[in-house]
Amino acid sequence: MQIIAFLIVGIVSGWLAGEIVQGGGFGLVGNLIVGIIGAFVGGFILRLFGQKETADNNGIIVNILVSVLGAVVFLFLLNLIF
Repeated sequence: MQIIAFLIVGIVSGWLAGEIVQGGGFGLVGNLIVGIIGAFVGGFILRLFGQKETADNNGIIVNILVSVLGAVVFLFLLNLIF
């Protein structure tokens, strides 16, 4: 069941980040990849500010918000490079 939640969080957060940064998503697989990378980046950002892991302690909404934060940062940096 956790893998399904992981995939849903990745797809939703990748889509939301695509809407925020570029005005559109990247397709199902693209949204999933952006969302997964965003989850890692968002977790890293939160650890920089002293926040502990969120995946086990909070709900799916918090996980989506953290992933969207990380994905937006990732896409912003990617746009700066390319």
